[in-house]
Amino acid sequence: MKKLVIVESPAKARTLNKYLGKGFQVKASMGHVKDLPKSKLGVDVNDNFKPTYVTIRGKEKVLRELKKAAKEAQEVYLASDPDREGEAIAWHITQSLNKKDQEKVKRILFYEITKEAVKEALKHPGPIDINKVNAQQARRILDRLVGYSLSPLLWRKVERGLSAGRVQSVAVRLICEREEEIERFVPKEYWTLTAHLQRPGAPPPFLAKLFKFQGKKADLPKEEVVKKVLDHLNKASYRVVKVEKKERKDNPKPPFITSTLQQEAARKLGFTAKKTMLLAQQLYEGMDLGEEGPVGLITYMRTDSVRVTPEAQKKARTLIKEMWGKDYLPPRPPQYRIKKSAQDAHEAIRPTEPARNPDSLKSLLPTDHWKLYKLS
Repeated sequence: MKKLVIVESPAKARTLNKYLGKGFQVKASMGHVKDLPKSKLGVDVNDNFKPTYVTIRGKEKVLRELKKAAKEAQEVYLASDPDREGEAIAWHITQSLNKKDQEKVKRILFYEITKEAVKEALKHPGPIDINKVNAQQARRILDRLVGYSLSPLLWRKVERGLSAGRVQSVAVRLICEREEEIERFVPKEYWTLTAHLQRPGAPPPFLAKLFKFQGKKADLPKEEVVKKVLDHLNKASYRVVKVEKKERKDNPKPPFITSTLQQEAARKLGFTAKKTMLLAQQLYEGMDLGEEGPVGLITYMRTDSVRVTPEAQKKARTLIKEMWGKDYLPPRPPQYRIKKSAQDAHEAIRPTEPARNPDSLKSLLPTDHWKLYKLS
């Protein structure tokens, strides 16, 4: 009898299949298999907000195949993503199995899809984290209560087709408040004066900005004032009264978390947040690298922690020493402060293998995937 591993996506299943071998069967649930019904509220507000779940339309066949595979398996490992949604998927799949098959179920967690990480996770299986499941259910119930209660009100009072939501309605409020601030803003004219100064035969000119004029802070509210000041400055002579030399130390930026990856991808690559997360999900689950097959290229992309595991730090330090020499290797890895509000459940977003140079993947990855991998 084979051991069954259940994941969310076919891409993730292909990558795991490569690492696990013949003793395992890997199947994909294709995302969530259960959800609140679309035709009604699905939440009993009079019974402690008890949810009612139904099989998602189109997932009946998937669920039948998973139940059949679980019945025939020696053990069942649920390897959905290590977050609240992944935990809920694992819980719903377990609840859908026969009682006898539920006893075979074990939960495994890994934050990068590499052979080492997957094998290590299989050595330390555990139970489903019911606290994470409850957190996901609470969020889902809130989404339903807000959306189903307020959206019809918007249709009646404002316009049909509008929707309200737990997150989007708050975001709309913030946008409206900001727009009101912009509308109240009264533009005020002001000027600045700069000059390129150079002594004959001296080094290239340097830029100087007018801060004080005749002993007072330079206030240039109108063009007429600027012209008067310019007349005076054009007749003046200048001298350097003081030169200060300062040493500035630039520390490397912290590793990416979800939000900073989205921000940097938008700034440098022009990607939307949605596109960035889609590409990152695919890089995490595994990309086909030709003869090497599917390979997970980055760690889990939903994280609020800048922490990097000691093993990954060691690999990175070894690579730096080999490629650039020990002079470029700091005495110890940089440490970054983790915010008090951070869950710190997963480490930062990073390449799974520091030695895998982006240039070596340029011909193997689609252009946008390659750009994001290079950025990470």
